[in-house]
Amino acid sequence: MRAIFIADAHLASPEALNFRLLLRFLGELEGKLDTLYIVGDLFDFWLGFPSHPFIQYDEVLDALDRLVLRGCKLVYFEGNHDFHLGDIFSQRLHAEIHSGPSIETVQGKRLYICHGDQINREDHGYLLLRFLLRMSIVAAGVKHFPPAWAEKIRKVLQKRSRAGYLVKTSRWDYRQILLDFAGTVRKYGCDGLVVGHFHLALHEYAPETAFTVLSLGDWMGQLTYGEMIDGELRLMTYSAPTS
Repeated sequence: MRAIFIADAHLASPEALNFRLLLRFLGELEGKLDTLYIVGDLFDFWLGFPSHPFIQYDEVLDALDRLVLRGCKLVYFEGNHDFHLGDIFSQRLHAEIHSGPSIETVQGKRLYICHGDQINREDHGYLLLRFLLRMSIVAAGVKHFPPAWAEKIRKVLQKRSRAGYLVKTSRWDYRQILLDFAGTVRKYGCDGLVVGHFHLALHEYAPETAFTVLSLGDWMGQLTYGEMIDGELRLMTYSAPTS
């Protein structure tokens, strides 16, 4: 049995290197994968407009479609750049969609899986923004938003995200935040924590508690992802082609 966990690709342009490498990676997984867990922010921005204005992502959707047709289950945890996913994921790709954390039994292990954007409870400004964007009235309103709004919303969120990232990484110790949060997760009877959002590639196993913390890094400069085979969680790095 094999499961893959990937987060924070922040795909933007089909010409970008990380976009092309992800397509290559997904193609290599066809017929070799039980479950693909997308742990948020696969796209630089996705909101489920009925008109599908994000045609730049069609190659990725087609690649995911081929995985599903070859027997792979798709589980999508919404991030802070991709939420209210819409019919393409729920109907075309038959994805299991989570708007927040979930405890999943994977290969006999209980894993607490989440994008991770709710873990840092000190980030009050972001948590307020997240609350407002995830309101049911916003989800319902997406169906009536003009498609031109997609680009405007994307620019606002992108500008805010990039401006705040360096400030946040210098202000908070993300590794310690994750390890502290793992202590809480263990109380739920979980065997591991799988998280994205922090762009921190981290794998720590505590033999005394048999608990694994897996922070997925990103599919941007790091090309890191998680893999679980026969109940063992690992942090992996994708090898880009040399030519």
